[in-house]
Amino acid sequence: MPVEAPVAAASAAIPGAADDAAALDLANASAADIGMDESTAWFDDAPAPARPAPVSEQAIAAMDWPALKAAIASCTRCDLCATRRATVQGRGHTGAQWMAITAAPTRLDEKEGRAVAGEAGQLLDNMLKAIGLTTESDVYLTGLVKCRPAGDDGADRAPTPDEVAACRPFLERELALTGAGMVLTFGGAAAKGLLGVASRGKVHRYGELPVVATYHPADLLRRPEDKAKAWADLCLARATRDHAA
Repeated sequence: MPVEAPVAAASAAIPGAADDAAALDLANASAADIGMDESTAWFDDAPAPARPAPVSEQAIAAMDWPALKAAIASCTRCDLCATRRATVQGRGHTGAQWMAITAAPTRLDEKEGRAVAGEAGQLLDNMLKAIGLTTESDVYLTGLVKCRPAGDDGADRAPTPDEVAACRPFLERELALTGAGMVLTFGGAAAKGLLGVASRGKVHRYGELPVVATYHPADLLRRPEDKAKAWADLCLARATRDHAA
């Protein structure tokens, strides 16, 4: 007797089995049809998802902290939004009298979701502690841009002027919300992006705010011999703030 007969008989004896078998046959037939043409060219005609409209400078200028952080997380103000894994928010005391500014997140910062992560972050915290400051009570640390800029080879790079300009309203709002009275920039790209110059050893002005530029802690890890110069910059910033107060 053909083997199909007992199977067919058993299927007929089970309620709903015939319907299930028919559905399985249809699924198998559909899979076979798809296998006949493995081309995915028809995906090419599918429209790309539209990028959400960028939030305006006027809207950013009216935001409180929760709204600002949400806007940063979903920002589309420059093309970095298309390549980022995640934004890197600022960290520290939101009512700080000091603002510490770097240029942009690194690969490690993006991975850990923390501004200036790893050994560089530990050194930065120690640099601040050396002049009596902590991010818990005195300093808000943020970047000129909140998304990691990467080169064609995937390596970290400095942000472009356009990227800095697109993110500037977020920085302006962070400055306004903290009420900071003193700014430290870490690294030449941060100083140049904020001030247009990368000159350390003197007090600059960003509007009414005094600004002192110094080395990025990652640079100091590579060149420990520059730590004495960085210490002089930190002392200059501390003296400037104390005199203003």
